[in-house]
Amino acid sequence: MTIDPAFSAPAPSLGLQRVTGRARVRFERAGETVRLRDLDQSGSAKVRLPKVHGEAPVAVFLNTAGGLTGGDRLEYEAQAGEDAHAVITTQAAERIYRSQEGPADVQGAIRVDAGGLVEWLPQETILFDEAALTRALTVDLEGNARLLAVESVVLGREAMGEDVHAVSFRDRWRIRRNGQLVFADETRISGDATDILSGSATAAGGRAFATLVDCREDAEGDIDAARTAVGDIRRDGLSAGVSARSGLLIFRLVAENGQILRAGLMGLLEAWRGARLPRTWYC
Repeated sequence: MTIDPAFSAPAPSLGLQRVTGRARVRFERAGETVRLRDLDQSGSAKVRLPKVHGEAPVAVFLNTAGGLTGGDRLEYEAQAGEDAHAVITTQAAERIYRSQEGPADVQGAIRVDAGGLVEWLPQETILFDEAALTRALTVDLEGNARLLAVESVVLGREAMGEDVHAVSFRDRWRIRRNGQLVFADETRISGDATDILSGSATAAGGRAFATLVDCREDAEGDIDAARTAVGDIRRDGLSAGVSARSGLLIFRLVAENGQILRAGLMGLLEAWRGARLPRTWYC
């Protein structure tokens, strides 16, 4: 499995120092235990493996640079072998700062073998004014493998009085099962993000949004349970909905601010997973 070369950011100029990093983990089942098989890390991308006493191991990706700007590039890769279950998260929200030259580029790649499950649960990405980011998630599932994946975006920090009026953001999802495309999603925001998201057909003034995808065999059969879970988290300042396709449940959330989105998303994830989130979400 490789990072999608067609979605790479342009190379930065040689005159500016840039952040680069790559982190990769693979888990495999050994009898009754799922164990780490491979770990590779370089640059500012690191992996931490906290002690977990639950069913599945947890890998925490982190960016030691503390944020990204134009020309920076991070690659994260997670793999689960046959019948292996792994949870992947991040240490904190990723911050995308003002770009002086091109976009930052974040690539995620996941592979899950038959009977396996990867839960891709990164914390939110915060876009500051004049930020530029291209982000892609590429997933390969084999047989009856399952993916539960979330990505969320917050425009600035409302509590700090920050507005985002100039941003370039592109987010691309591609999920394949046995080599066949089963889910493709693309989000693009270019220009005055506050104005773009003020329309009733976009985010009705919301500053934060998230997508959660549950990709597994016969997932659509749980649409009623998904609607109940979504109904339980709706509140003032938070809109949410769910749709079903063959082998897919797709949840969408839009909130007035990052705090409301985070609370609603955590509630949804805990209810849908039937378990607490990794510890980093509560820090």
